[in-house]
Amino acid sequence: MIVPGAATPRGRFPHLRRAADLVYVSGTSSRRPDGTFAGASADPMGVTDLDIRVQTRAVLDNIAALLDAAGGGLADLVSVTTYLVNMNDFGGYNEVYAQYFDENGPARTTVAVHQLPHPHLLIEISAVAHLPQDPRPPRDPHRAQEQEQHA
Repeated sequence: MIVPGAATPRGRFPHLRRAADLVYVSGTSSRRPDGTFAGASADPMGVTDLDIRVQTRAVLDNIAALLDAAGGGLADLVSVTTYLVNMNDFGGYNEVYAQYFDENGPARTTVAVHQLPHPHLLIEISAVAHLPQDPRPPRDPHRAQEQEQHA
């Protein structure tokens, strides 16, 4: 599923993929729909300033928006995998993460990677949410009332 209004994936993959009651969220970054990155700026000389806290918050907010499009939210997450370019950023990432989740939140794995798809990215998160599907078709209240009257 490609979510309208979200940053377009930089490859041929969906934002989300449902498999029964599980929704898999593809690796999500701090990229905005206009292609810029939250937590990344450059001065006139081209020196970049990258902020792990701002990027972490943007990633989690992006995941929340993607899950919202599937009918869920961050509370539905059961597992997250975080990719950090530098484990020295773990403290800032963990600080922001704790503002969203506590010990009852999703299972979590954090790994260091050599690089991510853009040099301004410090973090990417993939996730799995449990969003049960209702196997019954939506109930038509008018038809239900007719059936009750004839019973």
